[in-house]
Amino acid sequence: MGRSRSVESLAVAALLVLAGCGGFVANGVDSSADQPTATGTAADTPSPDAANGTLEVHFINVGQSVATLLVSPDNETMLIDSGDFTDDGEYVLQYLDRQGIDRIDHFVVSHNDADHIGGNAAVIRHYESEENGVGVVYDPGIAASTQTYERYLDAVEVHNVTLYETREGDRIRFSGVETTVLGPPEPYLENRARNENSIVLRIEHGETSFLFTGDAEDDQEAYLVDTYGAALRSTVLKAGHHGSASSTSRSLLDAASPRTVVVSSAYDSQYGHPNNETLQRLAARSVPTYWTATHGDTVLTSNGTAVTVGTQRAAPTDPLSLRSGDPIEPGTTEPVTQRATYLPRSSPRTDTPAATDTPAVTDGGTPTENTSGDLIIDRVHADAAGDDWDNLNDEYVVFRNAGAEPLDMGGWTVSDEADHTYTVPDGFTLDPDETVTLHTGSGTDTDTDLYWGSERPIWNNGGDTVTVIDANNETVLERSY
Repeated sequence: MGRSRSVESLAVAALLVLAGCGGFVANGVDSSADQPTATGTAADTPSPDAANGTLEVHFINVGQSVATLLVSPDNETMLIDSGDFTDDGEYVLQYLDRQGIDRIDHFVVSHNDADHIGGNAAVIRHYESEENGVGVVYDPGIAASTQTYERYLDAVEVHNVTLYETREGDRIRFSGVETTVLGPPEPYLENRARNENSIVLRIEHGETSFLFTGDAEDDQEAYLVDTYGAALRSTVLKAGHHGSASSTSRSLLDAASPRTVVVSSAYDSQYGHPNNETLQRLAARSVPTYWTATHGDTVLTSNGTAVTVGTQRAAPTDPLSLRSGDPIEPGTTEPVTQRATYLPRSSPRTDTPAATDTPAVTDGGTPTENTSGDLIIDRVHADAAGDDWDNLNDEYVVFRNAGAEPLDMGGWTVSDEADHTYTVPDGFTLDPDETVTLHTGSGTDTDTDLYWGSERPIWNNGGDTVTVIDANNETVLERSY
């Protein structure tokens, strides 16, 4: 996958200087039009507004570590980190082989701790010796005094691989999507602490987006929030630092406002990851959470308008119930099954009224705000656990009132592409920032759960359209997944 690129050699002594040289480029020159650059401009990458194809994001189950494979709509590959030093890249290489990956176009090193670069040397050796190579390695430029780090640099030198020191504002040309580097900043934070100077990436595909923060903790998260604010908004967030209490803060969650979060850590983590404080913060915001320790390999696929999540195992996604799931060992080869679909929080059709909208005027000139556009879809869970027909209440759609006023939804209808229609009971009101889950099966309606009463599945696992029409026969939202 990806295009071959020529590189030049450089002495390993120069590689070691990398950690102290801002903007240093090792093993290469930035002169080829085909060469990814860490100094491009936004114009170098096509706008994500018109998305074509699919973006795949694979969170590989590597125990108390992290490794993430991305495959772009143009079939380029990016690997972010490579697992722990204790397994020397074994789980990562096995997974990449099962996916048929024959080239790593972009190898991003979030930071140089041994639980993130454990497989770097092995990955570089394998792809340079037996496959179609490694295109470019991106490194934040802060060295580590470990043998794992030395082996990584040795592999870069021996195999003549291009290495860029990568900082905030640099651009990675990952074909088919918009990739923005948000960290580490210049100058480095917290006396060059490795966690606090992780490479932070935000990747957009159409209306969907993913935020990868490495092991950023309170200082770098505060920097990100202060610098970017609402521009951090992302459909999917990788929990920082394996779900530690010092990461995935309230302010970051408020700014990123993710639809779902993925945690990568071991089931019996000696550090207690994910920390209960982090899980409490996620639960307070009703963010469905996937944990590689219980869900196994977790694959997210974006078509530009929605993100579908698949996992090896069905396990709880309620943050406070994560540990009730059974552990799944790294290297397990069970297939991935689709579990849920998430729509972006910000939509030009549903979340924000157009700037030219004029409020309706009644009773001699008092503007009346039209709040029906404040209804958004938080989540579509089309594939119920087990047999869909036997588990109808595990097929559902979650709606949220994103506005500042209550929504009187009595008499509104919800329908699918086949025109199966549900009518919301009279008198039902959804308060601001509250959610209601519409289950396909039968049950007793409450303020938070409604029941379609269908005797068959409604939402197609392979994709469908959710349409909501209000009591005045006006379309409130229409979203496909």
